[in-house]
Amino acid sequence: MDSSRPPLELGCMDPDPLRQFSLWLRQAEAEDVPMPIAMTLATADDQGRVSARIVLLRDLDPYGFLFYTNYESRKGRDLTVNSSAALVFHWLPLARQIRIEGSVETLSAAESDCYFSSRPRGNQLAAHASPQSRPVTDRHELEKRFEDVEHQYYGKEVPRPSHWGGYRVVPEMIEFWQEGEHRLHDRLRYRRDGHGNWLLERLGP
Repeated sequence: MDSSRPPLELGCMDPDPLRQFSLWLRQAEAEDVPMPIAMTLATADDQGRVSARIVLLRDLDPYGFLFYTNYESRKGRDLTVNSSAALVFHWLPLARQIRIEGSVETLSAAESDCYFSSRPRGNQLAAHASPQSRPVTDRHELEKRFEDVEHQYYGKEVPRPSHWGGYRVVPEMIEFWQEGEHRLHDRLRYRRDGHGNWLLERLGP
């Protein structure tokens, strides 16, 4: 733990948790935390079976947290039947963690097209080639699929495949956690009230 970091106080937090998150993210980047945009994404299927994986935060807007994936992947299939999800950011060098719970909405085709066009060409080709979350015979099959797509689009712009795009996690709860002495950690939770406003409260560690 960084003992020079002061405890969290309610009065020092931004009233908007998305702005507070942005502040913490900038601090993590300034202090060279490895991959600060890496986040655990937990989803559940229609039977309540939960799965989790690491994905990358690709943008933050006034409404939530954006990431992109194959709609036919396990997470995509989960989100089709259960639009609730949770995120966790863990920045060990800062002794900080952020937990987010909320609903997930699909980004517009225009938003997904814009992001896809900014990706490296190899990543664009892989989005076409990979049958994400489905069995493949071996590595050779995967590489052959990539070569076929590479040949198909040789000298051409690679379009976004219809099965690939973005999601936005719209938060209903965001908790900021910071390690404290004697395991008296700081847990400050934002949650929506019945009118859509953010309430901020301290939780016991």
